[in-house]
Amino acid sequence: MSAAERDELHVVLGSGPAGTALAAELARRGHEVRLVNRSGSGPAIEGVDRVAGDASSAEQMRAAMTDAAVAYHCVNVGYELQVQVMPGIQQAVLAAAEATGARLVVLDTLYPYGNTGGAVMTEDTPWRATTRKGRMRAELDQNYLTAHREGRARVVLGRSADFVGPGVVNSTLGGAVFPGALTGGEVLALGDTDLPHSYTAIGDVAAGLATLGENPEADGRVWHLPTAPALTTREVHTMIGERVGRPLNLVVLEEARPFGPFDKVFMDEYAEMFYQHTEPQIMDSSAFERAFGVYPAPMSETLDATLSWYRDWLAGR
Repeated sequence: MSAAERDELHVVLGSGPAGTALAAELARRGHEVRLVNRSGSGPAIEGVDRVAGDASSAEQMRAAMTDAAVAYHCVNVGYELQVQVMPGIQQAVLAAAEATGARLVVLDTLYPYGNTGGAVMTEDTPWRATTRKGRMRAELDQNYLTAHREGRARVVLGRSADFVGPGVVNSTLGGAVFPGALTGGEVLALGDTDLPHSYTAIGDVAAGLATLGENPEADGRVWHLPTAPALTTREVHTMIGERVGRPLNLVVLEEARPFGPFDKVFMDEYAEMFYQHTEPQIMDSSAFERAFGVYPAPMSETLDATLSWYRDWLAGR
């Protein structure tokens, strides 16, 4: 990377676990970084400037993305609001990218694929979503790719499996698992625990998105971000149990119902996505790994780092 490229401004929209990890990764790589959220506040990150901006406002997004070489869309909203709110956020962010000329890197999900019958998901897997949130995500993605194809904006999409890692709480491998594992309390398991299920480490999400931001030749398509080989949920729980020194006190839910950090509002919305726990969810990121030489962290390292973060988190509560 040249000195000029290091001096380019990279703007991260959204300060959840992905946006926060990405901002830190970009700063570590030597970029000027602006992290945007609604309040403009949050914990200090070395080398990162925080500013306020409403992702649903095209005007505020244009202001936030002024002078940016690359913008990263990592904004999310409450699960029950996604179908209503995310299309408006796309319109604002895409309009800002078109107006400012910033390349747009979008953090995406596996939802557009829908039920696959357990087939391995690659970038060539057909989009066959039937759920409300899956169809919404597929429509947004098509809009992004159309904007790129028509020359209105330069866009690339990075798809992730379920998050895991330090700072990740609202995940099926997050706040409903690690606190109980560390304290001897109840630990959530969903559906068939003997099915393989891919999880993307939050550090790999950050490294993957940053890599897409540094490589304009990646534009105009979907990439699967670096993701460790899928293990069964039972295997992951066994690895956690080995690290905490006791078997986990599992509560297995065969359907979506409230548990731990997941209240009734969330679980009612999650019910349509429960197929992810009744068929294998296997994501293949080998195309990204071959193209960019960026590889995922082993699950063992991710679990060690996550348990360390949750120990500190619990101690500070």
